[in-house]
Amino acid sequence: MNQADVPPFPYAHGGDRVAAALAAHGVRCLFTLCGGHIAPILVAAKARGVRVVDVRDEATAVFAADAVARLTGRPGVAAVTAGPGVTNALTALQNAKLAQSPLLLIGGAAPTALQGRGALQDIDQGPVVAPFVKWAKRARRARDLAPAIAEALAVARQGVPGPVFVECPVDLLYDEKTIRGWYAEAAGKGKAIADRLLRLYLDRHAARLFAGLAPDPPPAPRAVVAPSASPAQLAAAATRLGAAARPLIVVGSQALVGAEDPSRLAAALTRLGAPVYLSGLARGLLGRHHPLQRLHQRRQALREADCVLLAGAPCDFRLDYGRHVRRSATLIAANRSRREARLNRRPDVAAIGDAGDLLVRLADQVSGLGETRGEWLAALAARDEAREREIDARAAAAGEFVNPIALLRAIDATAADDATFVADGGDFVGAASYVLRPRGPRRWLDPGVFGALGVGAGFALAAALERPGAETWILFGDGALGWSLAEFDTFVRHKIPVIAVVGNDAGWTQIAREQVKMLGDDVGVTLARAAYHEAAAAFGAEGILVRSGAEIADGLARARAACRAGRPALVNVWLDRSDFRDGSISM
Repeated sequence: MNQADVPPFPYAHGGDRVAAALAAHGVRCLFTLCGGHIAPILVAAKARGVRVVDVRDEATAVFAADAVARLTGRPGVAAVTAGPGVTNALTALQNAKLAQSPLLLIGGAAPTALQGRGALQDIDQGPVVAPFVKWAKRARRARDLAPAIAEALAVARQGVPGPVFVECPVDLLYDEKTIRGWYAEAAGKGKAIADRLLRLYLDRHAARLFAGLAPDPPPAPRAVVAPSASPAQLAAAATRLGAAARPLIVVGSQALVGAEDPSRLAAALTRLGAPVYLSGLARGLLGRHHPLQRLHQRRQALREADCVLLAGAPCDFRLDYGRHVRRSATLIAANRSRREARLNRRPDVAAIGDAGDLLVRLADQVSGLGETRGEWLAALAARDEAREREIDARAAAAGEFVNPIALLRAIDATAADDATFVADGGDFVGAASYVLRPRGPRRWLDPGVFGALGVGAGFALAAALERPGAETWILFGDGALGWSLAEFDTFVRHKIPVIAVVGNDAGWTQIAREQVKMLGDDVGVTLARAAYHEAAAAFGAEGILVRSGAEIADGLARARAACRAGRPALVNVWLDRSDFRDGSISM
């Protein structure tokens, strides 16, 4: 079935109805790992102009859909087969749920007449998936398929965004004639009463599945209005912030969820004039060298501030469960989620609504905070400068292999101005968060609060597809790479030219550091300095080995050259062990 041969309507089968609904909602890529239960969706999606990107693990498909949402604000879409296809996706679903990332997972399912009877890959998927999504629906008739997709894509973006799930049994995805033929064959031709009753039941069952079908166009996309803090909440926040002597703003990922134009948010922060710490997806919002952006010593700054505005950043472990903000300080929490706004610490002002919207509205009422608080801004800036000098000194230290800080400084100096950084790892990636400067908004992707390893390949797929021609860098720890190495086959097959840098220090170093110190044993936390570059080369990528500081520049140059030629590259860098992040483990 070729795209040119397929009129918009009528539909070829139920899978075509799903594909038409996706196309009508502007879905450009469908991430998947093939399976017989979803084959009609994949074939129809291709015919209707939706790019089908097949990967080697279902989690990768869902991670990619998650990243599309983070990068664009549109829900990403993945499709997986029944049973183990769905269960393999659960970690990635939970990662998206905690990151408040809107995505749609389409799950195949056993034929409706065989569910609960021991069919291949048949489990009751609804209760399994329910804890990991904000909404789920099982299509029961072919006519329900397109409306279910439309509803799911709207619900994913409403209120607190998150993942949604639509189950599509395989007998709804083929045409009625084919399904009736399957059921007739299954019923046999026996003449006994039981045989006749079975044929009657299956005939009526098929009639119900396909009742009411019409060649109507799929439902149009629904408008979704972002929630907004009330005028009273806005006024209270403006009063408290304007009266502060040492104001501080922390912007989290959620502030960018509804930001169609992040430059408006950046402009609002500039007008407000308070010092700003950016985290998660918000990293890069102010560019690389904005005078208000602070990079280091956040804990100390929070403890000294007399008014803290958390914009889309909850008081979870990253803020020591709210203990980083002193009790005498005014706490303003702007968040779409009432629960997260009050998590572990009741704020003085809870502004329930889109955090980015609140910042823009606040800037219309309070501006120029830094103009009369120069001493406060200067003190924070001086600390940043001192910390940068410390990092420079660490980068200059020589060792047996490659200094990880020197490597990260080289990457920061080498990467293009349009580069997107994907972070997948522990110790090496944690160090990168201190050293690398994201080039702009939505150009830093990390797992988020769930901390799931294995996001690298999926996130990079989405970044490269959404930003063709721009550089996509993946920073892998050698432990985390284990989940994504096979996806170099995916990068090669789909001509996705990513640049992967593996910080290979032969261990699960973030865990090892505390385990060995506290328990005196390295059991389970050591790895080999494996030839990951050779494995990537075996898939058809450019494999590069770097074992000394003198080889860094050439290795990165070769990787960028491969990228420009349309070929993925993996740079396997043998790192020296470092104490740069001693004591940084979080629980």
